[in-house]
Amino acid sequence: MSLNLPFLNKLNLPDGVSHPTWVVLDLTGPYPERSPTQPIQALLSRTESLEALRARVDALGNAEWLHGVLVRVSEFTASPATAHAIRRLLRRLSEKKRTVAFLPQLTMTALIAASGAKELVAPESADVMLTGFAVEPTFMGEFLKKHGIEFENLRIKEYKAALTRFSEDRMDDHNREQLQAYLDSAETAWVRDLAEARGVGEDVARGWLDADFTSARAMKDAGLLDKVAYEDELVGPGTRPLQAVVDLLAAQFGKAGGKKDRIAVVPVIGTIVPGRSKHNPLPLPLLGGPMAGSDTVVGALKRAKDDKHTKAIVVYVNSGGGSALASDLMWREIETSDKPVVVVMGEYAASGGYYLAAGADHIVASPYTLTGSIGVVSGKPVMEKFNERHGLRPEGVGRASALKFTTSRAFTDEEREHMQRGIAEVYDRFTTRVAEGRGLSKERVNEIGRGRIWSGADALDLGLVDELGDLHTGVQRAAELAGLPLDAPTWTAAPKSHGPLPEFVQEVRDAAQVSVWPFGQERVLTWLDRDLKVR
Repeated sequence: MSLNLPFLNKLNLPDGVSHPTWVVLDLTGPYPERSPTQPIQALLSRTESLEALRARVDALGNAEWLHGVLVRVSEFTASPATAHAIRRLLRRLSEKKRTVAFLPQLTMTALIAASGAKELVAPESADVMLTGFAVEPTFMGEFLKKHGIEFENLRIKEYKAALTRFSEDRMDDHNREQLQAYLDSAETAWVRDLAEARGVGEDVARGWLDADFTSARAMKDAGLLDKVAYEDELVGPGTRPLQAVVDLLAAQFGKAGGKKDRIAVVPVIGTIVPGRSKHNPLPLPLLGGPMAGSDTVVGALKRAKDDKHTKAIVVYVNSGGGSALASDLMWREIETSDKPVVVVMGEYAASGGYYLAAGADHIVASPYTLTGSIGVVSGKPVMEKFNERHGLRPEGVGRASALKFTTSRAFTDEEREHMQRGIAEVYDRFTTRVAEGRGLSKERVNEIGRGRIWSGADALDLGLVDELGDLHTGVQRAAELAGLPLDAPTWTAAPKSHGPLPEFVQEVRDAAQVSVWPFGQERVLTWLDRDLKVR
């Protein structure tokens, strides 16, 4: 949300200067892809979205009176995939304006984003954290057992590690192999991004990762920075912050608004669940955060398909999956669309997030996207010993099979065999969807599936995605498939309003109904544990 306050808009420019010559653009925070569409979320959100940033950057690029933009990258916490999307934004801006990125913190992801600018500058005192990428999942199997809790973990197949941090006390070889391969690919993508931006060979850029820099001056000497300077040395009397020039930029926003034919964007953000989308505010290690409900996503897709002015659909996925049922319902709505559907992958589009993507006409991923994980998992905590220690005595009455998912005991052999058959059927369905959608044999999908994660760059080589890019790329591909101009307008599709309650009242009601287990009666998941964070 842009602030339009009178005291910010008094430009106080030097004599003879009618417009600012430079504008300061701040890059800070995580930058989720889309702005909230629900009233309460939009009201409470203090985080700028990538969508809003894209509009601001486009407006700056079209401002004829502007000479340059100083991009101040501070406390930047976005994922590598988001940083790569911002890099592409700044590259497009750099084609029109002189751009200088100022980096008080020289981190891996900040450098990805800033490398879209023409010049990179840091103060002499900058924090240097050029450490490469790593992950550090915590395995809690032994801890839980000490407290009388064990975890049944049924999975297909050996790389499917969604529940292993709860069932095991250490990382297995298959998980270590896939994580190391993903991190190696992410570092290769970083090397390519920085090598291209700085005009050096990839061997030189890879050397920067091993150089163990401790200062901005050392990075400048190595060619990674253009200059060591403080911010006050970069700005002149004609420089103003972005907030102060909002009125001047207003005419640049929404220039394509007169066109009727448009492209719908449908977001799939967070854990995939049956029912309506919601947000779980509880800080749970498994189930906190946003949830993409099948009813909401399918409703949004139906509305986009029914809208006569919508000629193509872009589905933006930032999800590690979840419910196998909900993923399949989303896949079906995408696969049966008469209008072209392009899926764009964000930080994650794995497991169920990849399942639904398999029905699209075209798939776009960031080289840093964590995708694949074509596999199935099921399980439950077993609290039998915990109950004994604390004097808790669950007493079942009735058919034993109805209590299959009780936490008071482990699965019986018969129940476990039944569950294994069930998840094998879901895996077969999953691989069939992928094989048909991607034009691969089921044998090939099984080879690259088996629950294994891939980077977006590796997924491109394997045929799991069609192109590397971001949402802008996806919108352009959708426009091409629909025969629309590349600057066709977009709109965020949401289900048609239903029920007697106003939308914001329905949100409050849904928030109050969030449960610890959001998957209803379903226990078969196509899910990647999103606690996995690249550092």
